[in-house]
Amino acid sequence: MLPSRRGRPARVPAALALLLATAAAAGALAGCGDTGGLRAAGATPAARNPARLWPGLTPASSPAYDIGEVEHAVVEGVAVPGGDIRRVDPVAAVRAEIAAHPGDYAGAKAPYHETSVRMADCGADGAGDESSGCPVLRPYYRDLTGDGRPEMTLGFRLLPDKLTAVRVYTVEKDRLVRIMSYEDAVSAVELAGRTVIVRSPSEVAGYEYRLQWTWDADQGAMLLTSDEMLRTDDGGQHTKRPSAPPSPAPSASSSPSASSQSASSPPASSPSSSASAR
Repeated sequence: MLPSRRGRPARVPAALALLLATAAAAGALAGCGDTGGLRAAGATPAARNPARLWPGLTPASSPAYDIGEVEHAVVEGVAVPGGDIRRVDPVAAVRAEIAAHPGDYAGAKAPYHETSVRMADCGADGAGDESSGCPVLRPYYRDLTGDGRPEMTLGFRLLPDKLTAVRVYTVEKDRLVRIMSYEDAVSAVELAGRTVIVRSPSEVAGYEYRLQWTWDADQGAMLLTSDEMLRTDDGGQHTKRPSAPPSPAPSASSSPSASSQSASSPPASSPSSSASAR
């Protein structure tokens, strides 16, 4: 009897049983000359537990470096009309961050002084129009927290260095809250489910870094849940594009129905990362 998919023995017709018996006898007579039978693939390596090194090592009580694991900060001075994040001015969000960190942006010796200078090129619809000189990239909207409302993923250039800052914002009690912050040289940014994926070039040819931030309800923030170094599939040219078509932010000239339809489609890209996380 042969076992069935439901666990019961399946009945074998008499004719089929005779055929099977005949085939078995023929196989026995053929001996080593039979090329159709099953053959052993060799011994299977035994499974081993991980070997723990230096068992007497004193466990660390605190992290050696602060890589900003938890980012949850209210953005002061930026309005959220009607509690709708799609109506938040992305340029205003970046200007608020620049104002909050003068050491990074203010003064000729600040590392990202050129970013603050070029913010003057950002008009009402300046975000996303790099040809205008505005460093703020087009925002994308997707529900990353699972509450049924979209979050805003925003990127802006850190100049004169060729770096990109990536930020994720949500709305809490009609206030704009930053729940992810990262910057680095960036190849691509992707959104997948509750995760933000940032790809950055590696010093090793043919490899790239892939970092993932995933929403954590307990912390109220996107946490760095994966930091990998992976082989690329584009010959070391870090130009990987997201597979899903992006959903741009609604412009001032868009109709309410058109902007709503655009924002509901799954977005998928915009850059950022930071070498301190490696």
